[in-house]
Amino acid sequence: MITRIVRLTFEETKLADFMQVFENSKLQIAAFEGCLGLQLMQDATEKNIMYTLSYWESEAHLNKYRFSSLFKTTWAQTKILFANKPQAFSLELIEKVK
Repeated sequence: MITRIVRLTFEETKLADFMQVFENSKLQIAAFEGCLGLQLMQDATEKNIMYTLSYWESEAHLNKYRFSSLFKTTWAQTKILFANKPQAFSLELIEKVK
């Protein structure tokens, strides 16, 4: 399983626009082949920083999504709202305690 974490920093005035983009695409992303779940989180102190956490069966499934028309459309609507360059991380679980 792959956990994909993406840190997104938005212009404060564009946060509502991002929330609408997410609302319009979240069910399609979550239903994408190989997607095991999707979460949206907000930084506890800097409210214009959001994180998406998505869980994928494999890196191949994640890459299939990343090269899909759904991703391209969603990303095109999202990237114009950024205040800073996004950061993305793909992680594999080594150990879980409790």
